Amino acid sequence: MKRRTLYLACGIPAAVACFFFLTILFVPSRSIEGLLVRICGNAGYTLRCTGFGKILPVGFSARTLEIGSEKGALLQLRDAKLRLELLPLLAGKAAVACSGGIGTGEVEGEIFLGKSPAWDLKCRGVRLEEIPFFKNVAEANIKGELRLNGKLAPGKDGGQGDMQLEVKGAEIAGLKVGSMPLPDAAYREVRGALKIDKGRAAVKSFTLNGDGIYVRISGDTQLANPLGTSPLNLTMEMMPKPAFLERQKFVFLLLTKYQSSPGAFSIPIRGTLAHPSI
Repeated sequence: MKRRTLYLACGIPAAVACFFFLTILFVPSRSIEGLLVRICGNAGYTLRCTGFGKILPVGFSARTLEIGSEKGALLQLRDAKLRLELLPLLAGKAAVACSGGIGTGEVEGEIFLGKSPAWDLKCRGVRLEEIPFFKNVAEANIKGELRLNGKLAPGKDGGQGDMQLEVKGAEIAGLKVGSMPLPDAAYREVRGALKIDKGRAAVKSFTLNGDGIYVRISGDTQLANPLGTSPLNLTMEMMPKPAFLERQKFVFLLLTKYQSSPGAFSIPIRGTLAHPSI
């Protein structure tokens, strides 16, 4: 039994490596690009690449890569690379490394294949204003430098994972939840932590420390497939200082019914991840 387990542990990664190698060797780059475009299309997204080709020993690259929807571009990468990692194969594991740039920032991650799939992602120095999702989907002007670490291990029970993010020098303007506008503000620091357990994503902490306002978000969502249909159960607490409230009194007048105490607002956020509402 132990010998059979050992054969399986070594055989699966070897089969993955062989598949990638044969794909690199025999399948034209244009055919591979077309397959990726169709996969994205079946999921409701568009994929556009320039300079798509193969890289040695086992991988693919694109000079530019754009993922979009009917609302426009969602994510744009430069120097995108996807390659099979060879060293993990010696330990009986199959892993694919991915990397790319967003503006002046960098994104890198790993996808672990086999019986226990998982992925992790890291972002460094990414400017939020260089992610087109915020302008095209959120229809807001959002700025700041993002730092993010995330891990997820999918499973039949919904999976396990966690994510931490930090944004320095954030500026948010024109943001709405559904049809309800939120106050424009500059935030010195934004910190957030998300814990995923059995498909439930709980906000452990999410705070925005701004100039004249403090915001805290709590709650959870049950992850669904597709992800955009995940139902939201969140609460946004806003504590503006009197001078800040006076400057944006029109917005706070619209939020009057959510005032929980003088100088404090508690706003429920429902709907779905793709279409939140108050």
